[in-house]
Amino acid sequence: MTPPESILIVGASAAGLATAEALRRNGYTGRLTLLDTEPHLPYDRPPLSKQVLAGAWEPERAQLRTQQQLDALGAEFVRGEPATALDVEARAVTTASGRVVRADAVVIATGLVPSRLPGQDGLAGVHVLRGLDDSLALRLGLTAARRLVVVGEGVLGAEIAATARGMGLDVTLAGMGRAILADQLGDVIADHLTRTHAEHGVRLRLGVAVEALTGAAGRVTGVRLATGETLDADAVVVAIGARPATAWLEGSGLRLGDGVECDARCRAADGVYAVGDVASWQHEGLGRRLRLENRTNATEQAQVVAANLLGANRAYTPIPYFWTDQYDVKIQAHGLPSAAAETSIAEGDPEQRRFAAVYREDGRITGVLGWNMAKQARVLRQQHLTPA
Repeated sequence: MTPPESILIVGASAAGLATAEALRRNGYTGRLTLLDTEPHLPYDRPPLSKQVLAGAWEPERAQLRTQQQLDALGAEFVRGEPATALDVEARAVTTASGRVVRADAVVIATGLVPSRLPGQDGLAGVHVLRGLDDSLALRLGLTAARRLVVVGEGVLGAEIAATARGMGLDVTLAGMGRAILADQLGDVIADHLTRTHAEHGVRLRLGVAVEALTGAAGRVTGVRLATGETLDADAVVVAIGARPATAWLEGSGLRLGDGVECDARCRAADGVYAVGDVASWQHEGLGRRLRLENRTNATEQAQVVAANLLGANRAYTPIPYFWTDQYDVKIQAHGLPSAAAETSIAEGDPEQRRFAAVYREDGRITGVLGWNMAKQARVLRQQHLTPA
């Protein structure tokens, strides 16, 4: 297979940039273009809910590369140009300004769009957190607020709640789940994490739906729950999940289910690939379709996409991994922990805040987790979880 003479990457965040760098590292010398909605230099997202939001980092510290490093890629960066359509057969992308960018191959790396509550866009003081500008706007809002309500008990909501408590705010976390991260990590870990937040002073309103946001004079004043209780707030963060950014691909002919549906090689169509949070692909080792929303996947998947663009025929079969830092808790999870699995403590002691856990389904270990025990979690991973 002859490598394409030109490659267009739509999305220049972690996954898109990693794909470009992997292409150059593997000797690609063709024309390389990165098209991105963001006006900023590529930056990392995990610090946005922690160090940047807390003010411990200046925004520049979250940049993935310096301008000099980006220049060394020999790529054209087109910033502040949202993609609006893709012609798969012509491999041409149209932008919001009407510009048409063509290439021999296209990589879709457009990431996620945060979900919103009805009516939130009409109220000042209501935030989502996806990009750098969101983080800076939220930090500004929190410095002027006393009471924060976080809607959503997933990873992002929990991290924001922890950061806001560290900033001294009165924080309430509301969500549909019975405990924090219960759907993702199961009851055993979720109960420990929920207790940790309570011990740090977060008020918890879990297992109940949010009915509406309340406001006065165009500004949010609270969150009304289905129970009738209203949680007073000077600021609200809506962290109820995100959806793959595929609206611009409607009508393209690509299969759009939970993201851009790809084969085991991350190929969505002839000459079209997807990478990162937006990509749903067939994991041959697990025998199922998978889509992962984490930083590690963005980098690892980019290596496979780049190799396949250059003629390889590699299936992407990672051991999934993600981490989260909340207060003094560092959680690393490998494999596929789930609420359906049986969870047991393999090492350490939860009461001492250091332990490693394993997840079993049908008698087989499917995931491992470290709670302030990163090394032990890696050892368990090596013992029980092997790449396909």
